[in-house]
Amino acid sequence: MPIATPDDYAQMLDTAKAGHFAYPAINVTSSQTLNAALRGFADAESDGIIQVSVGTALYLSGAAQNRVAGSLALAAYAHEVAKHYNVTIALHTDHCPEPNLDDWVLPLLEDSIRRVKRGQLPLYQSHMWDGSVLPLDRNLEIARRLLDLSHAARTILEVEVGVVGGEEDGIVGSMDERLYTTVDDARQLVGALGSGKNGRYMAALTFGNIHGAYKPGEVKLRPALLGEIQSSLAQQTGLDRPLDLVFHGGSGSTAEEIAEAVRHGVVKMNIDSDTQYAFTRSIAGFMLSRYDEVLKVDGEVGVKKSYDPRTWGTPAEQAMADRVVQAAQQLGSAGRSS
Repeated sequence: MPIATPDDYAQMLDTAKAGHFAYPAINVTSSQTLNAALRGFADAESDGIIQVSVGTALYLSGAAQNRVAGSLALAAYAHEVAKHYNVTIALHTDHCPEPNLDDWVLPLLEDSIRRVKRGQLPLYQSHMWDGSVLPLDRNLEIARRLLDLSHAARTILEVEVGVVGGEEDGIVGSMDERLYTTVDDARQLVGALGSGKNGRYMAALTFGNIHGAYKPGEVKLRPALLGEIQSSLAQQTGLDRPLDLVFHGGSGSTAEEIAEAVRHGVVKMNIDSDTQYAFTRSIAGFMLSRYDEVLKVDGEVGVKKSYDPRTWGTPAEQAMADRVVQAAQQLGSAGRSS
């Protein structure tokens, strides 16, 4: 299917929230890992979200070192190949801190606004503003400005209130009390951005989340906090579970923690470390078991078929796709493609 239209994407999120499931949001770093994510969603018969980080956007542009060029190039590729899969995919830009607004998300929003004015659709369907390191009032001030632009671009904004700990792609979150978003924080969020009339947004609230790879039990999550916040906001707005929530830093989470977070309105869960590992682990296994074929050892010539990137790349893509299937099954989106 073609990449989701703005209406398709809104319907995806509405369906997930009503059905008490969430979509995996898979970070990709190349056309190869994008293909793996698409294959995984198709194998799971799940719609889903593919996203690009601030570092990947730069990496994708090669010597140009231009985040906008890298993001637009991957989006163009995704739009072309995704239409050959029987699932609906949305494209998203992940964590954008304030220093990268001018060289990444703002130009992408401006590109989308120009497209909309010409009667076209935006290439990306949502963008994340990460103002979590800023004072909350400053975070929300910028978020409101971005929400106005996002509404004009027919895209959805994702904001973070609270701080996801650990490090992801050079963005470091502090390990302190801000790991837990408060009810008052969430009330300020809704006060600043509204409940949808000013433009649609998703909220990455924090409940002990930490980026990175962890064993189960090492990260102390409090998903019940999301329920407390939603209940308080329901009284304020008159809406059931008024926020569309995003789960960051999910590695090492138990199935019960994930299920509880989804019950409280999580519609999108970011997955990066686990899919990166699945992809690279396959390559490592191939190389270590065939070192004398992929290397020209002791004056030999190796085996060309073995060091052909397609030979080791194909099983790596399948390994990553299998991890995407697992995520879709765990989040409940498997078998629900529109």
